[in-house]
Amino acid sequence: MKIVIASDHAGFELKEFIKERLKNQIEFIDLGTFSSESIDYPDFAHPLAEKISKNEFNFGLLMCGSGNGVAMTANKHRNVRAALCWNEEITRLARLHNDANVLVFPARFIDYNIVIPMIELFISTPFEGGRHAKRVDKINL
Repeated sequence: MKIVIASDHAGFELKEFIKERLKNQIEFIDLGTFSSESIDYPDFAHPLAEKISKNEFNFGLLMCGSGNGVAMTANKHRNVRAALCWNEEITRLARLHNDANVLVFPARFIDYNIVIPMIELFISTPFEGGRHAKRVDKINL
């Protein structure tokens, strides 16, 4: 499986942690940033969201300090449903009910011990569809 991943400077260490921990299970296409030097998060969230929007990847991972900036940016793109998640239950519901395709982490606030289980849950949980499908269909403008 290939997943696109990106972060700002505040999420850089978490991004590298994820890539290292899952390197034998997932192939990551890393769009940056490539250091903890201060940058502008939209410069990295937009390219990731564009790849998701064009169906080049099924899933993306984004992270910044609070998670809000990259989530807001990514969600400007058609067919992108970026979900800011901080525990496993919210992650499961984001996939099950919202068909989220980008998992967003608040890098400064997330416990690294739950990040890998959250990613595994995110990619393994199917969208429930049914009554949720018509709601998801109403998201794009």
